[in-house]
Amino acid sequence: MKFEAAPLRDAWVIDLEPRRDDRGYFARAFCREELAAHGIEANVVQSNVSFNQNAGTLRGMHFQASPAAETKLVRCVRGSLYDVIIDLRADSPTYLKHFGVKLTAENMRMLFVPRGFAHGFMTLEDETEAMYLVSEVYTPEAEGGVRYDDPLFDIKWPLPVSVISKKDATWPLFHSGL
Repeated sequence: MKFEAAPLRDAWVIDLEPRRDDRGYFARAFCREELAAHGIEANVVQSNVSFNQNAGTLRGMHFQASPAAETKLVRCVRGSLYDVIIDLRADSPTYLKHFGVKLTAENMRMLFVPRGFAHGFMTLEDETEAMYLVSEVYTPEAEGGVRYDDPLFDIKWPLPVSVISKKDATWPLFHSGL
């Protein structure tokens, strides 16, 4: 795996290094030792899959509050998506900054999302599937979110939103009481 520090503190973009032959390829997508060497928490307790029928589907911006705050390692396994994180850690030098990266089945990139970040993505094509490894068990009472279109963050989504859940469309603006 190749590690590239994202512009937000403690976040990483990780590229797989496929070994190709006439059968296809083989690549390591998780290695506790390699992740730990980059300061990445490698405790996985849950694996999630998100299938999205339509391009322009937006999921986010979600987080889990302490003590159930979680890390995520996100990869697109079919189609393509634009993955976005926001640093919500008040003591961080990148507090309230966001970063987005295109993840596709072809580019085999992954995004490591640290604790204390909001996370969401928009699908760029129909039938897009994402898989993520998560460090904590989902805890409904710790769930939170901020609006995908909050002017404080001014995220430039690559497509108009075509599908979004009511909950994701109505998360509060950050400055209004998170």
